[in-house]
Amino acid sequence: MNNQDGTKYVPFEERTGNTSIVYFTRDLSPEGIEKVYDRVKAYIKGKVAIKLHTGEPNGPNIIPPTWVKKVMEDEFPEGNATIVETNTFYKGGRYETADHLETLKVNGWTFAPVDIMDSEGTTNLPVEGGKWFKEMNVGASMPNYDSLFVLTHFKGHGMGGFGGSNKNIGIGCASGRIGKKWIHEKNGDMWGVVEEELMEKIAESTKATIDYFGKNVTYVNVLRNMSVSCDCEGTGAEPVTTPNVGVLASTDIVAIDSASVDIAYALAADNYKDLKERIESRHGLRQLSYMHELGMGNTKYILIDIDNDDAVICAKKAVEGVKPFVIR
Repeated sequence: MNNQDGTKYVPFEERTGNTSIVYFTRDLSPEGIEKVYDRVKAYIKGKVAIKLHTGEPNGPNIIPPTWVKKVMEDEFPEGNATIVETNTFYKGGRYETADHLETLKVNGWTFAPVDIMDSEGTTNLPVEGGKWFKEMNVGASMPNYDSLFVLTHFKGHGMGGFGGSNKNIGIGCASGRIGKKWIHEKNGDMWGVVEEELMEKIAESTKATIDYFGKNVTYVNVLRNMSVSCDCEGTGAEPVTTPNVGVLASTDIVAIDSASVDIAYALAADNYKDLKERIESRHGLRQLSYMHELGMGNTKYILIDIDNDDAVICAKKAVEGVKPFVIR
């Protein structure tokens, strides 16, 4: 998949390269997350960072904290897991550390330790093979962890087109004042980087983090409450018009984000048109092709339906029987 036009969707059958495994369940619950996570957790060990989007105050679409609490209790009973975040580049409920801590309380992230990784400084990680960056600035405490569990609410995004595992790491692990600025700012404009350049910079930021963790990183995408808006928009998020589908897991970041997009595009036209317009109008598909070019993973994958005795299915099969659409 070597397509530099982030507006052009490349059908699965036209993609080239190796193939990865992506697991799928329709069970949107803590148990569903655990079922797919259990398939991909072999190298998650030691001190574990769980990267998820904790959301702006009272945001309606985040992964429910009660779900994450159950997953953490079941999967990390020894208490070796910490939710990790960084402060934001924009001024909101997570811009300053003190405000960020209050927002965490408001949104229910009170059951486990939360590490705002750039609250006490930053550090740089190398970006191997990047064309925009040689290094990325991340939270100073990131190197304190042995493994990274990327638990992502898959949805649209106002600038990135969509927010999957790539955005969760590339923006979510970059430091608020330095790393995010490197990604977004251009010619004195705070949000001057757009379209293909933005997607490529997000991917390079992600690469710094996943190269650091090596094989000790895994990904779960939750396809639920898929507004075209990111959770950074909080209560201002656009209404959800895309149906809930299920949960995906993989050890390949490119494969899981590609499968998430494919499943959205496999929905009936009326059910995915808003999300499709958001992805393509922002050139978001360049996230996938550029990650592939950087050697971060494969856009081809085998989709395994664990609800049906590990049947091998396609994106279209995954969404059969999905109800029309959800309006919150």
